[in-house]
Amino acid sequence: MLKIVLASSSPRRRELLAQIGLAFEVRTADMEEKASAVWPGGVVEELSRQKAEVVLGMLADAPEDLLVIGADTVVAEGGEILGKPSGVEAAAEMLRRLSGGTHEVYTGVTLLYKRGRDAGTADAGETREGICRKVFHEVTKVSFYPLTEEEIRRYVSTGDCMDKAGAYGIQGYFARFVRRIEGDYNNVVGLPVGRLYQEAKEWIGE
Repeated sequence: MLKIVLASSSPRRRELLAQIGLAFEVRTADMEEKASAVWPGGVVEELSRQKAEVVLGMLADAPEDLLVIGADTVVAEGGEILGKPSGVEAAAEMLRRLSGGTHEVYTGVTLLYKRGRDAGTADAGETREGICRKVFHEVTKVSFYPLTEEEIRRYVSTGDCMDKAGAYGIQGYFARFVRRIEGDYNNVVGLPVGRLYQEAKEWIGE
């Protein structure tokens, strides 16, 4: 029997996993997010791996097979990472920077599969600890219409910007300002579930 665990407290990631019909639990990794990588793709892969490894460690004695999913999302403009805004003014400044242009959204995903205590012979690809690991990232390009100062102020006043990389959520009110996307829409929301499922289905067994 397989237990799937999402190593994230993000409600958007929970909704996306549920949307593709997976039953899972949520465990949050209590850790400081710090990456040694500089390139956005490397940063999100590293942070997703850290989160997944912390949660897997919390479940080390689980008797059943485990699939732990870690994820991290950043917005990058001109090669610079824009994280979650520290306040209203920081959010407004990010949106001014993104207004009328095109930026990238990177989501890194780590899948850690560990056979349960009672499992038999190891599978190909397992480490000595009995863990199979897959780490990848997806990139989506997002273009905005130009935003007026009034539109920026109105949006940040909703508070919707405060817990989101790049200070916006594509799936809500802010959708009115999105001109086009190139790539996976779900990746911008926070989890490329199509790629995730294809990478994990050998373990899910559906």
